[in-house]
Amino acid sequence: MTGRLYGLGLGPGDPELLTLKAHRILTHSPVIAYPQPDNGPSFARQIAAPYLRPDQLEVPIIVPMRVERFPAQDVYDEAAERLSRHLDAGADVAVLCEGDPFFYGSFMYLFERLAHRYPTEVVPGVSSMMAAAAAYGRPLAARNDVLTILPGPLDNDVLKARIEASQAVAIIKLGRHFSRIRALIAEMGLAPCTGYVERVSLDAERISPLAEIAENSAPYFSMLLIYKGAEGWAISSAARLER
Repeated sequence: MTGRLYGLGLGPGDPELLTLKAHRILTHSPVIAYPQPDNGPSFARQIAAPYLRPDQLEVPIIVPMRVERFPAQDVYDEAAERLSRHLDAGADVAVLCEGDPFFYGSFMYLFERLAHRYPTEVVPGVSSMMAAAAAYGRPLAARNDVLTILPGPLDNDVLKARIEASQAVAIIKLGRHFSRIRALIAEMGLAPCTGYVERVSLDAERISPLAEIAENSAPYFSMLLIYKGAEGWAISSAARLER
């Protein structure tokens, strides 16, 4: 009998946003694995920290965090090999994932390598996009609105075409692309219906209409929410929550 592999969605950062199922598996699994940058602590582990036990074996998966490309396939190949040893020994392995495992989550690369060899279960988590809409106080989409999710690194022409074709848009992975994207949104006349959310659900959470953001860059954990859909009140009432 082999162990069981779990991909646990932990939500956007607040430990209380774990699902009951993720909490149960997290607290009962003997081996806990998580991605960790090579230049700092693991955010996934920080979310789970209140629930970890000293007797659980922790397996950090070191993932370089830099602009230039790195041998990502080698990183996940090596991590899959390490985890397979625990699974072969009969130990369940819970892999922690910020947000949701299959929404831009790193767990999908381990799933690709291990799910055909071991019993595997993916536990969905609250995505930062849903948490951001809740914090901003405005729906992501309503009725027949088309919601489009766009990564910030896309070229302006692609971003513009996708934004024009949608009633609701979430732009993620802003970082160093923020200034360029903000200028594009202003050029399209959409700044008044765009909200900015940073580090949602954390102590450093920041929520503001885009027009009030003066910086030329944004942290990795930030996004823009554009709404121009069917609900007029959602456009006009850009509910800002004071922090």
